[in-house]
Amino acid sequence: MKQEHLEQIDAAVKALEDRANGEGIDRIYFVACGGSQAFFMPVQYMFDRELGVPTAIYNSNEFNYGTPKAFGPKSVVITCSHSGTTPETVAAAQKATDAGALSIAFTNVADSPLWKAATRPMHYDHGKDADFAEKNTSVLYTFVFKALKVLAPEQSARWDNGLDAIVSIAPKRDAAIELYRERAEKFATANKRQKTIYTMASGVNYGEAYSTANCWFMEMQWVSSNPIHSGEYFHGPFEITDYDVPFIIIVSNGATRQLDERALAFAEKFSDDLLVIDQRDFDYTGIDEANREYLAPVYSAAVVRTFVEKLAHDRGHSLDVRRYMWQMQY
Repeated sequence: MKQEHLEQIDAAVKALEDRANGEGIDRIYFVACGGSQAFFMPVQYMFDRELGVPTAIYNSNEFNYGTPKAFGPKSVVITCSHSGTTPETVAAAQKATDAGALSIAFTNVADSPLWKAATRPMHYDHGKDADFAEKNTSVLYTFVFKALKVLAPEQSARWDNGLDAIVSIAPKRDAAIELYRERAEKFATANKRQKTIYTMASGVNYGEAYSTANCWFMEMQWVSSNPIHSGEYFHGPFEITDYDVPFIIIVSNGATRQLDERALAFAEKFSDDLLVIDQRDFDYTGIDEANREYLAPVYSAAVVRTFVEKLAHDRGHSLDVRRYMWQMQY
């Protein structure tokens, strides 16, 4: 990883450590919009499972206008905006800074409004030519495992293993793509004219279901969708299931696997149009068994992207095309 990225991560973790050992931390808020909010969902799940500090995830403007009463100087507010210009997220970071909270931000653009609003900003690289070690996922997970070393030091060896894993995970991630490529691309071609595709997951993977439905499908392909939590499937959404209704289902390798397996067993009875991504299929060599649940989304996200790129190709609809976003004020 680049020295500048390591220095920014270490500065943010040091600020976190100073807060924890000083005035204390009573809440951690993850605040963002759209894909950036989904980016944080696995991390919030991790922190909820491993820390005694309450955490919450908020849409930026809900945080700004419906600010939780518990928010204050002992809070940590972690934001993300790829462009660094999302007005709601910039305002949230500034709100945190002005309140004396620790304001941490991730962005692709240094010196952007978000960068300036936060007290501890971190940059990540982006694009097809960028090294995975410098991209948002790597920078985020490096920060997270280092933060866990500070906030849950009794498991320091486990978090060191996580740091080692994120450094060496790229080839395993590429292997997961190849393992699923044929299935993912066949599913994309078979469903290129579908007007609706549902996604389903739970636990650490729900963020992927959320971003696939909201960003990849609705935003970038104009395909109707809805992210369904596997645990909520039987409380209404399963009535939509039919032989020709397509679902992408991510099956966890961790604590919430039972939820996913139950939903999958039902969906398989009544739908002939499923893409099932089972995280137990991936290679976790060298990764502590206790960390595999948390790192599995790195693999499945790559598989989902393979499917989406093929879908965009077969539909003749570039992932960069928008009707409203970037086209007008809204």
